Amino acid sequence: MSERGKVLVTGGAGFIGSYLVDALVERGYGVRVFDSLEPQVHGEGRQVPEYLSPGAELVIGDVRDRSALKAALAGIDIVFHYAAAVGVAQSMYEIHRYVEANTLGGATLLDILAEESHHVRKLIVASSMSIYGEGKYGCDTCGVAYPQLRSDEQLRQRQWEMRCPSCDEEMRPLPTDEDKPLHPTSIYAVTKRDHEEMFLCFGRAYGIPAVALRFFNVYGPRQALSNPYTGVAAIFSSRLLNGQPPVIFEDGLQSRDFVHVSDIVRASLLAMESEKGDHEVFNVGTGRPLTIAAIGQALIDELAGGQIEPQIVGKYRRGDIRHCFADIGKITDKLGFVPQVKFEDGVSDLISWVREQEAADRFHLVDRELKEKDLIV
Repeated sequence: MSERGKVLVTGGAGFIGSYLVDALVERGYGVRVFDSLEPQVHGEGRQVPEYLSPGAELVIGDVRDRSALKAALAGIDIVFHYAAAVGVAQSMYEIHRYVEANTLGGATLLDILAEESHHVRKLIVASSMSIYGEGKYGCDTCGVAYPQLRSDEQLRQRQWEMRCPSCDEEMRPLPTDEDKPLHPTSIYAVTKRDHEEMFLCFGRAYGIPAVALRFFNVYGPRQALSNPYTGVAAIFSSRLLNGQPPVIFEDGLQSRDFVHVSDIVRASLLAMESEKGDHEVFNVGTGRPLTIAAIGQALIDELAGGQIEPQIVGKYRRGDIRHCFADIGKITDKLGFVPQVKFEDGVSDLISWVREQEAADRFHLVDRELKEKDLIV
């Protein structure tokens, strides 16, 4: 065992997890990866990704498999629970799979720690900005507001911006802080709320420091380009690699906070190594909103020489939000986290990697499934 301790990273063969594994190995931790090599991410052959660090021990297993997970926890000091079924849209029609993989998977890990002897002394769990639902808004007349979803009537009129629930005036988006009420609008988001609440509740009860990190929209190399349920930057890149335009819902002016995977790793290490964040929830983002149209255009300019027009469809996916970007004041103040990668630099990193990849464009599968379920308006 490493003198610095032994770390288990569930989901450690995935996009975010693999970068975290690299950083932990580099810092001298003993690292064990527990990953199911989900075919939707790793392909039907469940191949071990070439990028996975040879300095880590790989255990192939499912977080719902109690005996396998118990064995993987042997000798472990620190757990990063980053394993999850990921996909906001897909979670709305594969409800059982998402709840089982995410909520029950997390519960299985905690149940082992409650029932069995172990050496775990810290827990870090991946949460998601999706648990907020809509972000925080300001109304010039009524002040701060926390609206829920836009009405079907408003969306049918293609009036996209959020309106004040009190005076009906258009509102402006504000940085969303951790105290904003949670209004998850997808099954995936509900399961991520389950993750953070279960881990924090368990940690307080058993005296094991736990930290929940609410990741905003993560991008970078190693995202599964052939997985049509992954992040928007990867989905757009896959379309462009296949000579197809990015498909953008609404008017493209909805905004998100895009954070490079290296900054996610930086925040994860700070949460692990500092006691100041114990039993706390933190946003991990940049604090900078970017529109989906701007993301699409940046990728078009680099991958298609600006020769493809984005397909802005003027339609709405049920459960989609308009604006949400992070207030990172808390994680900066308590853990000293400052994002290092601007999108303009990070997207170049992504594009350099994308150009070397092959990807199947499966967007049409998601589009068809959503339409069949009447989830596109």
